[in-house]
Amino acid sequence: MTQQSTSLLVGLLAGISAALLLVSAGSPSGISFFLFAAAALPVMIAGLGWSNLASGVAVLSAMAVLALTISVQSALVSAITTLAPAAWIAHLSNLARPAEEIGGPEGAVAWYPLSDILLSVCGVVCVGLFAVGLAMGYGPAFVSDLVDLFVSVLQEGNPTYQPSPEGIEEMKNFFLFALPAIQAAMWVLILFAGWYIASAIVRASGRAKRPKDDIPATLRMPRVGGLALAAGVIASFAPGGIGLIGWTLIGAFGIGFVAAGFAIVHERTRGKPARGLMLFAAYATTILFTLPLGFFFFMGLFETARSTSGNGPLSGPGPGQNSNT
Repeated sequence: MTQQSTSLLVGLLAGISAALLLVSAGSPSGISFFLFAAAALPVMIAGLGWSNLASGVAVLSAMAVLALTISVQSALVSAITTLAPAAWIAHLSNLARPAEEIGGPEGAVAWYPLSDILLSVCGVVCVGLFAVGLAMGYGPAFVSDLVDLFVSVLQEGNPTYQPSPEGIEEMKNFFLFALPAIQAAMWVLILFAGWYIASAIVRASGRAKRPKDDIPATLRMPRVGGLALAAGVIASFAPGGIGLIGWTLIGAFGIGFVAAGFAIVHERTRGKPARGLMLFAAYATTILFTLPLGFFFFMGLFETARSTSGNGPLSGPGPGQNSNT
């Protein structure tokens, strides 16, 4: 079987797997969220371990299955938010060039910087959510119906719950802007975690092209991420759709700086006797109280990486590549 035929077969199987995960996630259950989050994994594995052709076929085949089993709209939404971003991230991960072009050792290969991969994840999440929000007509009316449904579900479980009209109105105003930020932040984490897991699986299989990244040392947000965050903060004060776009930018790029802050803590605690306890305390307090997110955000913000190609892993000697086919 030729390499192209193998990529086609792998892509087809990966697409069917991704579609099955998404279809299963549509059934209410305790693991629906995890099934939905895992849908990006087959596409990433196909791209990281085989080729761009494999990940592209995976996206198209998953869309076809979803269109036939659920709806065309579901296929498009899944492609914009999950499938296409997964293929794009895999493509970026396999980009490389000769290290001497950036001042590295002769004969080595410099891979696409991890910081730029994180930046790209934030960017594609924003684009996907912008497109889906526009298509769904996200706005005050949409959120009002959503909050009314949420309140009615709560009242079915607890008939004594009777919020005041003012309280419901405040809830609607809060969720109108909070939902884009929360959803963007969660989706950045899901896609980046998917990339991390897919990379580990591909390395374990022996098919990895990219060497293992030193995440604590290299996971930083480029300075352009700070500009995107600043633009989001400014836009968040505007009314209407511009404000919603601003909150989406805040959620996506803000969580990118938080992730960089955690990476910095991992790096700075290396070799410390109580490293495990310190990291456990950092994650536990963040999960329980949320407030420590601000500490990690500012830590990541104050140590932004230069937006260069010099912080990707090196492998060598070998030819650089611009993409894999």
